[in-house]
Amino acid sequence: MSENLFEEFGPVSSKLWKQQIQFELKGADYNEALVWESPEGIKVKPFYHIDDAKDAATPNTKASQFAICQDIFVQDVEKSNARALSTLKRGAEAIRFTLTNPDVDVNKLLSGIDKEVSVYFHLEFISIDFVKQLDAIAKQNESQFYVQLDPIGHLAKDGNWYEGCDNFEALNTIAIACTNLSFLSVDASLYQNAGANIVQQIAYALAHANEYFNRIPTLYRPLTIQVAVGTNYFFEIAKLRALKLLFGLIAKEYGHEHDCHIIALPTKRNKTLYDYNVNMLRTTTECMSAILGGADAVINLPYDALYHKSNEFGDRIARNQLLVLKHESYFDKVNNPADGSYYIEELTQQLADKALALFKDIEANGGFLAQLKETTIQRKIHESAIKEQELFDSGKEILLGTNKYPNKADRMSHDLELFPFVKANPRRTFISPIIPKRLAEKMEQERLSTEEKP
Repeated sequence: MSENLFEEFGPVSSKLWKQQIQFELKGADYNEALVWESPEGIKVKPFYHIDDAKDAATPNTKASQFAICQDIFVQDVEKSNARALSTLKRGAEAIRFTLTNPDVDVNKLLSGIDKEVSVYFHLEFISIDFVKQLDAIAKQNESQFYVQLDPIGHLAKDGNWYEGCDNFEALNTIAIACTNLSFLSVDASLYQNAGANIVQQIAYALAHANEYFNRIPTLYRPLTIQVAVGTNYFFEIAKLRALKLLFGLIAKEYGHEHDCHIIALPTKRNKTLYDYNVNMLRTTTECMSAILGGADAVINLPYDALYHKSNEFGDRIARNQLLVLKHESYFDKVNNPADGSYYIEELTQQLADKALALFKDIEANGGFLAQLKETTIQRKIHESAIKEQELFDSGKEILLGTNKYPNKADRMSHDLELFPFVKANPRRTFISPIIPKRLAEKMEQERLSTEEKP
């Protein structure tokens, strides 16, 4: 016979909790002492109550379905295929190939990969024939392919459209001809890595996607959104939830019946060259946020990705972080794991409300492409990035090992296989590009210059 062990306790309203807290503060101002404001303008309270979550936003975040994805840059087809097969044996569940040109033997690249494995193709070019080839293979082998083709994202990052064709005409041709794969992607990671705040990231991703909905009437396949996840743990969970929620609202207006397919990876913005092992702690919490927020696939960033070329050890550690989260921390056992967390549900609603308002403002002023051409988007991201940079430079935003408790004995100049800073590349562009930049770059350059002195 069951009994209610707590029936003698009456419900306590949020008002009563606040009164008790105010009493404990002994005259200190509640708002000044305990409420802080995020860069998005959200006032974060010291506690959340069911009173705050009566109309909670509850998007579908199936954490049990997230796939551990391995990123592979294709230079040599045989080596890339061998690496894919090896990583699949070692725990990867999906593969993403990054291709720089269409002159690739796709059948050889995919040789031995089971049809149950989801394969992503991140294309740095646009080719109708190449996507048709992938579509034919997907149909023949009943494979699950996601083609990350994003002309608007390329324009935003590079400053120019893909050369050699009318970008939207090519997409419409692909949409009609290719019905066995997802062919379209939105790279929202660019906005996070360049310094946009969370509301901007969501709104720009939606406005970016809306340009495709407006221009491709036959968009019947799932749309992939690539998201970079930052270190603000609960806010990042809420970010993905709000993105799913708002995408569903917008897609419904176009008769698009699919949820967005989210592929998430840790941000580079807070990663550091010095005390690089701390990057593993950062990527662990970021991957956790991605999973709990409902990402369909997660690609972890190796701890040494800033300064080392792709290598077996770094890749293995990054993959093992996800394996621990899935098989030892059981992050794949519960769907919608954030439901019932009043804090996350309230954050989700507030982020969604603010992002929707910004999205509507973008659309009222000509849409995302028009605001890119007017440099409005670039200016807004730059303003947010400057605010965050000032917090880092003043020590209010902390990166351990860099602007807090640095190890003065660290030496990195001898270990650089890659250039870890923004590269200057003066050239003519159609629009001003959005440029990703890490917070620690200036400080790291100063330390490296000191190392080089005798």
